[in-house]
Amino acid sequence: MSSYRTENPTTGEVERTFDALDRDGAIAAVDRVHAAYEQWGTVPAQERAEVLRRTADLYEERADELARTIAVEMGKPLKEAKGEVKLAGSIYRWYADHGPALLEDEQLDPQGAMSSAVRKEPVGALLGVMPWNYPYYQVARFVAPNLMIGNTILLKHAGICAASNALMEEILLQAGLPDGGFVNLLAPSSIIPDVIADPRVQGVSLTGSEAAGASVAEAAGKNLTKSVLELGGSDAMIVLDAADVEAMARTAAKARLSNAGQACNSPKRIFVADEIHDDFLAALTRNVEKTVVGDPLDEATQMGPMSSMQARDDLHEQVQDAVSKGATVHTGGRPQDGPGAFYAPTVLTGITPDMRAWDEELFGPVAMVYRMTDVDAAVEQANASTFGLSGSVWSDDPEKAAEVATRLDVGMAYVNEHGTTLPGLPFGGVKRSGYGRELARDGMHEFVNRKLVRVAAK
Repeated sequence: MSSYRTENPTTGEVERTFDALDRDGAIAAVDRVHAAYEQWGTVPAQERAEVLRRTADLYEERADELARTIAVEMGKPLKEAKGEVKLAGSIYRWYADHGPALLEDEQLDPQGAMSSAVRKEPVGALLGVMPWNYPYYQVARFVAPNLMIGNTILLKHAGICAASNALMEEILLQAGLPDGGFVNLLAPSSIIPDVIADPRVQGVSLTGSEAAGASVAEAAGKNLTKSVLELGGSDAMIVLDAADVEAMARTAAKARLSNAGQACNSPKRIFVADEIHDDFLAALTRNVEKTVVGDPLDEATQMGPMSSMQARDDLHEQVQDAVSKGATVHTGGRPQDGPGAFYAPTVLTGITPDMRAWDEELFGPVAMVYRMTDVDAAVEQANASTFGLSGSVWSDDPEKAAEVATRLDVGMAYVNEHGTTLPGLPFGGVKRSGYGRELARDGMHEFVNRKLVRVAAK
């Protein structure tokens, strides 16, 4: 039975299945990607940039098709899906615009020679293992910088994302990437260690769960293969004050429920100053309750289903555990009636250390609110998490908020915004949120040969 299928989370119906590769098929895919590298790696940087530019153009031209595919595939509302397509296209365009300059030689202090410089060269075929929650964006932030460098890509997407992955491959080839430059690897996870062990695979990047990251890191370590991991998060949102509590709560609700709460950098733990806590909690609950939940293909829908029935059920187990140990449900807290993987948008308070929700990631539409009587204690609790992806601090006094934000033990700290993603900003975390960086110039430093070229004086 194929492990790849489009199972519409809105209806629960399987709409399409895809044949998965066996080990021999996966190694044959490595053959193709390695062969393409030997050609693509020699193409001038400006020509590679033009392929990325045409890719960005095609994302714009085919935006409706791309958006509808992931709306059906993993339940993303059309408005959000179109936003993701636009973001992915902007990443390809950013590297087309800035990539050639970022690849220029880096001149060093000659230190007694005629010259010393660092030359940036491709390393070869790379493996990407990607999740389902942002099918285009998360692929783009790995693929765009590495194609710009001259590397080639073998992409194993999530089991529910074969249709969107096929579209990405089609678009890149249409844009002028040589055959084998990007290969859609429909293979079960059990085969991935064999792919990593192939000496022609020079690096692996995974975005996904801690368990998946540990498995890939183990295989990469055994084979001395470079790896980059972007894993989970339990981001803190610290609200120091707010002149307009209603607007602050509305912002928090929108941020937490985006993509049905299925975002690694979503603000999952919200710490609110005691002075405004009760008003904020009431306003947040109102805004969460009035969120329009429904068919992602309906333009009026604000939140679609979760990606699968299993994801919904796993989330509900975490919520039930919290409630059974004393947490308070202010709204939601249950799967919605009827077909599909819908979960009612939820607000919880009273989370304590004996609950799974205290230190596990709740990957779904559940906001946890904490009363904050002491900022230092809130920062300490925020940093006590095993995760360290991002966090934000909110205040009408940005300087005060910035002082608190710099104390967060995260890879990305924000003031008066949360989880902002732009092509020119580095993305990544610390602790169990992974290691390495994507996007910006950092995204071109992970899988590149920084070769020292030194010319001695006679």
